[in-house]
Amino acid sequence: MAVTVETIEKLERKITLSLPLSSIQTEVDARLKRLARTVKMDGFRPGKVPMSVVSQRYGYSVQYEVLNDKVGEAFAVAANEASLRVAGQPRITEKEGAPEGQVTFDAIFEVFPEVKMGDLAEAEVEKLSAEVTDEAIDKTVDILRKQRRSFAQRPQDAAAQDGDRVTVDFEGKLEGETFQGGKAEDFQFLVGEGQMLKEFEDAVRGMKSGESKTFPLAFPEDYHGKDVAGKTADFLVTLKKIEAAHLPEVNDALAKSLGIADGSIAGLRADIKTNLEREVKFRLLARNKQAVMDALLTKAELDLPNASVQSEIERLLEAARADLKQRGLKDADKAEIPADVFRPQAERRVRLGLVVAELVRANELHAKPEQLKAHIDELAASYEKPEDVVRWYFGDRQRLAEVEAVVIENNVADFVLGKAKVINKAVSFDELMGQG
Repeated sequence: MAVTVETIEKLERKITLSLPLSSIQTEVDARLKRLARTVKMDGFRPGKVPMSVVSQRYGYSVQYEVLNDKVGEAFAVAANEASLRVAGQPRITEKEGAPEGQVTFDAIFEVFPEVKMGDLAEAEVEKLSAEVTDEAIDKTVDILRKQRRSFAQRPQDAAAQDGDRVTVDFEGKLEGETFQGGKAEDFQFLVGEGQMLKEFEDAVRGMKSGESKTFPLAFPEDYHGKDVAGKTADFLVTLKKIEAAHLPEVNDALAKSLGIADGSIAGLRADIKTNLEREVKFRLLARNKQAVMDALLTKAELDLPNASVQSEIERLLEAARADLKQRGLKDADKAEIPADVFRPQAERRVRLGLVVAELVRANELHAKPEQLKAHIDELAASYEKPEDVVRWYFGDRQRLAEVEAVVIENNVADFVLGKAKVINKAVSFDELMGQG
């Protein structure tokens, strides 16, 4: 087999493959003989179909299969011998004018780029830190109390206020016509908790049971109901019932109801602190890892393989369609989504993937077994039966591969932070939580 390699563009290469026709014909004949032993055709007993008939019926398709296989094998061998790291699938076309007894193909493909890393000591990375304060624990206790609140009807002359649960009838009209979703009876919501648009809450606040009120309500431009977005409707609301919320006391009974082993407030606060610290740790890891990746991209030079970018665009498109389908959009798989919308994101992902892979290879930052185990133990710690969660992760190669990718990213982040100019910045618990 004769092989030549040409550079077409930065990452594009061409290999010319020449194969002897005799080896292809030998394989075609062998496959047709195997096929003749099992093929069934009218007028012949199984295994007794003449070779000439088998060849006439199946010769073309078998020859096509053999050519595909032989060219694929030849390409793999040639790429390996030339130490080429192939990105994506090659485009293979047959050449005319091959020497007698030969068949020749051109395989055009891309290779993965060389990644040139700048001096990481010159990279600047902002590293966040945050602490779980008593105030954060207090807020969590309040959330847990709200989740367990009870309601009792207030007196007839009481006015609705923040924290109350109200039951209302309402009807909204646009130009005198009721619109979809604009009418309801015995509808309940909590005043002051953002469950309704602000103008609706403002109208109900201060009303008493049995009262009715009309008011205009301007729907925001980005309102999810497209028929009313950006329009102003006239609403009639009737308040039927007001219920005051009762929050459970912060005592041992609350702790016990939340499953705290020793049934004490101190135990409850300690449990909350442990959970919040775990959440803070993961959020800081994610935020600081993002800062590291941003810094890495400023220090790396490389060309992007179009094949890899295109594959990533297709993955993102598929994910977008799956999301639309989950949201109930009809024919989501046929939705017209411009591929270029995803190009910047796809290019960033491919660039980052290649840079991280190079750092991992050059600095031996692979995930070690003990790191995998420690990370899975930490993920499992917040569950009721951690050992079951650990088994769940280790019982599936795909899940384990996802954890391995995270651990490798953590190794890369630690490696870069150990070399870069780190700017430490303390943020409040609320700031960190608000960053999503």
